[in-house]
Amino acid sequence: MAQKPHMNLVFIGHVDHGKSTTVGRILLDAGVIRQEEIEKFRSEAEAKGKATFEFAWVMDDLKEERERGVTIDIAHRRFDTDKYYFTIIDAPGHRDFVKNMITGTSQADAAVLVCSAAEGVQEQTREHIFLARTLGIRQVIAAVNKMDRQEVAYSEKRFNEVKEELTKLFKGIGYKIPEQVTFIPISAYKDDNIKTASPNMPWYKGPTLMAALNALQVPEKPTDKPLRLPVQDVYTITGIGTVPVGRVETGKLKPGDKIIFNPSGKSGEVKSVEMHHEQLTEALPGDNVGFNVRGIDKNDIKRGDVAGPVSSPPSVAEYFIAQIQVLNHPSVITEGYTPVFHCHTAQVACEFTELQKRLDPKTGQTAEEKPQTLKTGDAAIVKITPKKPLVVEKYKEFPQLGRFAIRDMGQTIAAGVIVELKKRGE
Repeated sequence: MAQKPHMNLVFIGHVDHGKSTTVGRILLDAGVIRQEEIEKFRSEAEAKGKATFEFAWVMDDLKEERERGVTIDIAHRRFDTDKYYFTIIDAPGHRDFVKNMITGTSQADAAVLVCSAAEGVQEQTREHIFLARTLGIRQVIAAVNKMDRQEVAYSEKRFNEVKEELTKLFKGIGYKIPEQVTFIPISAYKDDNIKTASPNMPWYKGPTLMAALNALQVPEKPTDKPLRLPVQDVYTITGIGTVPVGRVETGKLKPGDKIIFNPSGKSGEVKSVEMHHEQLTEALPGDNVGFNVRGIDKNDIKRGDVAGPVSSPPSVAEYFIAQIQVLNHPSVITEGYTPVFHCHTAQVACEFTELQKRLDPKTGQTAEEKPQTLKTGDAAIVKITPKKPLVVEKYKEFPQLGRFAIRDMGQTIAAGVIVELKKRGE
């Protein structure tokens, strides 16, 4: 059977607005988890005095298993509609989802923003919308959740107030409405407008959440660009030799290609390409492949290297100019600060060499030239110098290699995209 098109979906929104519950409900309605599992969580949740948390517990339980290193059947984070199969990129956890969203093997193709009808727009709602925009997500489903709450009572008027508030935010940072954002009133807890239209909101005539997911567009596969393949692992296989493994982000990879790995600078000819133990005549963007290269030794290359054609080698940055959004920093960022940047499969310490501009997050215009410090919530243009050789590209040219997360002290401090780039040796 032909594989359905694949989409990566990220859930964003303020903590406690019901992201986990929404994810749990979708997985239940899509038949990925069974009602019995939910019942088990429900009785546990009630016993601990957290009666409505059972859906959230589904994802938390999976998360704990992940943290304990138990491999979970990928189906738990995969679900199908009749049109697509979706991978949920990490769920909730404000701290980690960003890292996975940017540096996981997957990139988000669309976002579901969950915003509570009871509380309306909150700080993280704003931050996450800005982040989605910074990271190039062009399709958002805005799920106005908790419509069942007593103080909301499925009110059309309240839905429209929250929709209005969100619309201002989305438009303020450049989203086109309705082309790029769909608004849906839901109750994830009561199963309103998730898979079937809710009898409690006869005034709402738009799609259900599942129908809106079906209406998303699969992003174009950038096959016309030069090959960029970040290496995830390198294996030595008896009888074959060195086999790098990674996901084709742009371009094509085929036997006979002459490729170079940067920053290591080693080059060779591709002998074979395989995916799921089958030989391929060519690999396309989105394919996770293993490939053997003539003349490459296991010690020549490592995770974080990027393969590209000899005729258009991946760029090694002397420094780069980036637009960042500070998500979560305990104090302030100053020049000289050197946290770890996670970009594609690379993790490299990089220095903030110059804070060039603080931006107004609503308009993207300059709010302050050469600020002394940056704090949580700030958007800025900064100059960054990698402390070790690092392959990155301009976001406009290769989005997959032009976005990054900045981590420090066990959390995601900031995220951003690369605007300009000075290549090594230029």
